[in-house]
Amino acid sequence: MNNKRIENTRKLVVTAMLSALATVLMIFEIPLPFIAPPFYEMDFSEVPVLIGAFSMGPSVGVIIEAVKILLNLIINGTTTGGIGEIANFVIGCAYILPASIIYKKKKTKGNAILAMTIATVTMAILGVFINAYVMIPIYSNFMPLEQIIQMGKDIVPFITNTLTFCVFCVAPFNLIKGAIVSIITTFIYKPLSRIINKNG
Repeated sequence: MNNKRIENTRKLVVTAMLSALATVLMIFEIPLPFIAPPFYEMDFSEVPVLIGAFSMGPSVGVIIEAVKILLNLIINGTTTGGIGEIANFVIGCAYILPASIIYKKKKTKGNAILAMTIATVTMAILGVFINAYVMIPIYSNFMPLEQIIQMGKDIVPFITNTLTFCVFCVAPFNLIKGAIVSIITTFIYKPLSRIINKNG
């Protein structure tokens, strides 16, 4: 019983630490102006979330993702009435869940790479629909939709509407983000997993 209590305490502490790290990393955002307008900014907050999900399971990954979003909401507030934060949570889970579920079945480096590749594509596809039907309609309350489309058109000339904006700007943005997060995780996960979880 004591061992189980110690294990649960350890898992809680690690979850809290990874959530805090993810929250800090979420603050440092990098625009990718060659792919998407500057209001799309990349961060590395999914790295500690994915490490937590790989080492302690998909449900822990979802918890870290949720805590990260909530803490960022408390620290920075919201300009979308919380809708943007919910969308970010859904898109984050679209990456974390497929990756950790696939990896959990077979914990090898090759399967981890496959899992992260599938997760990156899943996030990119879902991101198109979330942005087209949730985020951009909300954002158009602060910036005219025509201006948003034009900013995309300045990068990719054949963008003509919200959907093509999402296909040619948002999807590549999420593919690049997913690829970078996956590469970083590939190099740092194993050393960290030995500390987090002896069976990781």
